[in-house]
Amino acid sequence: FDAGWDKLREQRLERMREMGLLDPQWGLSERDATVTAWDETEHKEWQLRRMEVYAAQVDRMDQGIGRIVSTLEKTGQLDNTLIIYLTDNGGCAEEQKIGEGHGTVKAMSGRYHTRAGVKVRFGNDPNIMPGTEDTYQSYGVPWANLSNTPFRLYKHWVHEGGIATPFIVHWPGHVANPGSLRHTPGQLPDIMATVLDVTGAEYPREYNGHAIDPVEGVSLVPIFTADKEREKPLYWEHEGNCAVRVGKWKLVRKYPGPWELFDMEQDRSELNNLAAKHPERIEEMSKLYQAWADRVGVIPREVILNRNKNNG
Repeated sequence: FDAGWDKLREQRLERMREMGLLDPQWGLSERDATVTAWDETEHKEWQLRRMEVYAAQVDRMDQGIGRIVSTLEKTGQLDNTLIIYLTDNGGCAEEQKIGEGHGTVKAMSGRYHTRAGVKVRFGNDPNIMPGTEDTYQSYGVPWANLSNTPFRLYKHWVHEGGIATPFIVHWPGHVANPGSLRHTPGQLPDIMATVLDVTGAEYPREYNGHAIDPVEGVSLVPIFTADKEREKPLYWEHEGNCAVRVGKWKLVRKYPGPWELFDMEQDRSELNNLAAKHPERIEEMSKLYQAWADRVGVIPREVILNRNKNNG
């Protein structure tokens, strides 16, 4: 990673274009405004180590997946197994505050002490190189900006940098043209619908006398063969950030800002806001979003912030 985030973002963009993952007309978003140019950044050795440790963790995950696949192959079950791989969101730009580990421990993603009883040092302190068992840091805004090439924003937001994730399906004999790319969008609720479709299982209507909400997603099995037009809209909401996608159109808002409108076929990087040109589409899609938000019980962000303020 010695070339730094600026050159690496450009290199990744070109590589993904060459691989056919990105349409050549999709541009590269600007470097995050809070991030300095690589040539001007301080603590380069520490910055590099943050990304190196992150990459090492991804490598360990890859090795673990490899062992599972190898076992399935050795036991003759690989061809009869549907494997779905995806991440839950885009790159995380959170900066771990120095000395603050309570939230991390409470979320069960960290511990105050190592297995040997050594106290864990929490926080992105450039004086502490990450990687050993007694350190807990994050790779922060600059490397999340690289990870999300070419998109805008990160986990927490619902622009493409926050929600776009690879979705890889392996199922011999059922996926047409293995290794090919599909462009039909999907999201997490579709996983349940897909598994029900594949297994023929019936989704329960109640559990222990309590009614269960019906499945929200749609089966992705049809696109195992070829791209299909998605008929059902996609919706998102997280901490006031919200979006709805209908066909190629995506209406998205970074709280508390205004709605933005993008053509995902022409501009998946979300660089050319078309809201001013299509006010009627803004009105139509925002009504769709609000109807969904009301149905599923989305609490307006202002209400939550006021509650927190009153309780604080």
